[in-house]
Amino acid sequence: MIIDPKEIPQPQFHGYMLGVIGPRPIAFASTVDAEGNVNLAPYSFFNVFSSNPGTLILSPALPRNRAKKHTLINAMETGEIVINIVSYPIVEQMSLASTAYPKGVNEFVKSGLTEAKSELVKPPYVAEAIASFECKVKEVVHLGDEPGAGNLIICEVLLVHMKDEVLGEDGMPDPFKADLVGRMGGDWYCRANGPAIFKLPKPNRNLGIGVDQIPDAIRNSPVLTGNNLGRLGNIEKLPEIEAIRAFSETDEIHEILTRFINDQESLMYQLHELAQRYLEDDELEKAWLTLLQQHL
Repeated sequence: MIIDPKEIPQPQFHGYMLGVIGPRPIAFASTVDAEGNVNLAPYSFFNVFSSNPGTLILSPALPRNRAKKHTLINAMETGEIVINIVSYPIVEQMSLASTAYPKGVNEFVKSGLTEAKSELVKPPYVAEAIASFECKVKEVVHLGDEPGAGNLIICEVLLVHMKDEVLGEDGMPDPFKADLVGRMGGDWYCRANGPAIFKLPKPNRNLGIGVDQIPDAIRNSPVLTGNNLGRLGNIEKLPEIEAIRAFSETDEIHEILTRFINDQESLMYQLHELAQRYLEDDELEKAWLTLLQQHL
């Protein structure tokens, strides 16, 4: 399928983009207008773009009637904004706050969320949010005048409010405690918790050999997936022959080698399945020691 944005209606292209670009974090933005009226609204065209200086960007897109969103107008008028982070316990209230209430209506009141006084900017922050970023607006970049056109509000972080209960023993945010929510396409969201969260070692901690250096018989395995190969390619060097021989004496490997001594195809399959289980348990070296048994 090939999609040309110029040949389909904008709402359809919007749906294609948001259906596969995600999950997206949600900027729950609180602002005030020139008269001091409070506004609170969520935007999933949002992310962090710098930590020095701390920079967040959200983009209120123009609706079908091309009327600028209250958040955009307020940010341009006052140069201040607070970006609150959405976690699962407030997701329904966040959704309610997305209602297109008339100008001057306080979505804190409508959603039942609590205004908390900010330290450095006029807009309040959401007391229930796990984290809130007080920001000054550095720049607003308008991407167009038609429906769907974005307006990048570039925000510099001045101060952060973070709930102690989301911190782990290392003093940093714990993803299980944060219980974050991501925006998908249509009416869909996702919850970053439970088995949806997984740990993946960063490849820049070492110089991996790369998938291209994996022996062909392993790289073309009918068992191992692309993810498995990516993890295998992150090892700095292959185990020495002595380590491979010593590992062949472990009970499970010895049983496989003995049982399939006359059936090399089944032997390969069994070793690759065992190596895959080791990879799932984050035991990279054992996975390699298993895979290389046939290469002794």
